[in-house]
Amino acid sequence: QVQLVESGGGLVQPGGSLRLSCAASGIIFSIDAMGWYRQAPGKERELVAAIRRGRIINYADTVKGRFTISRDNAKNTVYLQMNSLEPEDTALYYCKADGVFSSSGYGSPYWGKGTLVTVSS
Repeated sequence: QVQLVESGGGLVQPGGSLRLSCAASGIIFSIDAMGWYRQAPGKERELVAAIRRGRIINYADTVKGRFTISRDNAKNTVYLQMNSLEPEDTALYYCKADGVFSSSGYGSPYWGKGTLVTVSS
């Protein structure tokens, strides 16, 4: 069974940095795309950044130039380096995997349970 586990969230002051990690576990042969979404209180979940195996990357306009997504295919892990954090970045950050080929077959999407990022002075 495929599971995604996020880590790295926490409390940071405005202008600070955090690095989120998301590791996919299970007997996994390949993952097409991995990404990060976030949901702030009272708002809908939104895409933050996503990366496909072909290195095609998408960012939300609000994080371009501040956040960097990367992945380690050998470890089935995706990272999100967040710099110059703003209070508006406060949210629960979720990891998502699409096009997962595992011992259970081909499945999509898989979601993690989220890691909380709070940007506050």
